[in-house]
Amino acid sequence: MKMTVVGCGYLGATHAACMAELGHEVLGMDCDIDKVRSLSTGRAPFYERGLNDLLARHTASGRLRFTTSYQEAADFADLHFVGVGTPQRPDGSGYDLSHLFDALTGLAPGLTRPAVIAVKSTVPVGTAPRVAGLLHEHAPAGKGIEVAWNPDFLRESRAVEDTLRPDRLVLGFGTPHSWAETVLREAFAGIIETGVPTIVTDWATAELAKGAANSFLATKISFINAMAEICEKSGADAAGLAGILGHDIRIGHQGMLPGLGFGGGCLPKDLRGFIDRAGELGAGQAVGILREADAVNARRRQRVIDLAREELGDDLRGKRIAVWGAAFKPGTDDIRDSPALAVAQSLYDLGAAVTVSDPRALDNARKLHPRLDYAEDPVAAARNCDLLLHLTEWPQYADIDPERLTGRVSTPKAIDARGTLDLVRWQDAGWHIRTLGRA
Repeated sequence: MKMTVVGCGYLGATHAACMAELGHEVLGMDCDIDKVRSLSTGRAPFYERGLNDLLARHTASGRLRFTTSYQEAADFADLHFVGVGTPQRPDGSGYDLSHLFDALTGLAPGLTRPAVIAVKSTVPVGTAPRVAGLLHEHAPAGKGIEVAWNPDFLRESRAVEDTLRPDRLVLGFGTPHSWAETVLREAFAGIIETGVPTIVTDWATAELAKGAANSFLATKISFINAMAEICEKSGADAAGLAGILGHDIRIGHQGMLPGLGFGGGCLPKDLRGFIDRAGELGAGQAVGILREADAVNARRRQRVIDLAREELGDDLRGKRIAVWGAAFKPGTDDIRDSPALAVAQSLYDLGAAVTVSDPRALDNARKLHPRLDYAEDPVAAARNCDLLLHLTEWPQYADIDPERLTGRVSTPKAIDARGTLDLVRWQDAGWHIRTLGRA
């Protein structure tokens, strides 16, 4: 099939490359000329495991191309996936849909024949009718344009795998048995034929799916961190408690990791966007548990700051702190709402000299937090520090021999905010180490 992907950021670029991998002829469209130039050479302007291999292979074969022209995209195909960003509004509540409607407004004048617009962007429930209304009014093909909703469930660092082998495929339509369903089933045939559960539903249910899934995951993470607060007070072990709970098949182990909490471009935004839309619908009381999940997540960051002051004293001026981790999680260079950088910046604001290390995210971190110091090597970052903070659970940090550090730091003190360092090994190397979720 021929298809376009409008919006070639993290979601769109991954979707475009994976659709080419499935054998389709794909044209990616984005207004950012630098992004298009980079993608056209087979390289993403961000790090995602395995993505550059797909981009290089399919741009070289000609199966995947990129453009900045809405008209070229409209002329190219009759199936258009829309994956533009819908960030959190500056006031910190709901979604900013301006990029979505700008993209649709740009594409609409070129839609002169019947087409399917499959929106992947995460939105508040009730957006689909607005999208259909805009397209029917501004596209020459009018009501020949059918709107479908196809939410993504990508995990950063596993996005290629999640696109090609998803847990489920959700297709939402305004009317049952529409032409759009036939088109999308053909587009995803290579995935559907492997037995992936395919859920066909209405617009509203499909719109709710991504926000509800991320809100549930955020609540699960926040629950174990709420338990970690109790464990710290009672002398219990939050990691051990999580292991016990995870054996209940109704709960499971995934996401039950006590620590610094969640960040990134999806969970915080989708949790708050879900809460905001519920309030607009008059169902604000129903999401009280989600507001508390957000509050628990914020408290985890403050807890690390409080522990640092317990170890170094309330006055942090002149104290040297090393931070391992800048990305919001391992396997990515994404620093959006990074818990690690939020803690690092707060400690800097309190007067500490903070040096950050990360395998992938330092370039992005320098742009957003230019006053922090940075070191490529985590051992070098820890030199002469008074306190070491382990804030992003990159596996290479757990492999570092603590004895390599003992003689290089001013004081062998550490806070393991992710719970993945070998506590006994570090203590045997002479370190005083604190872990979230333990007394």
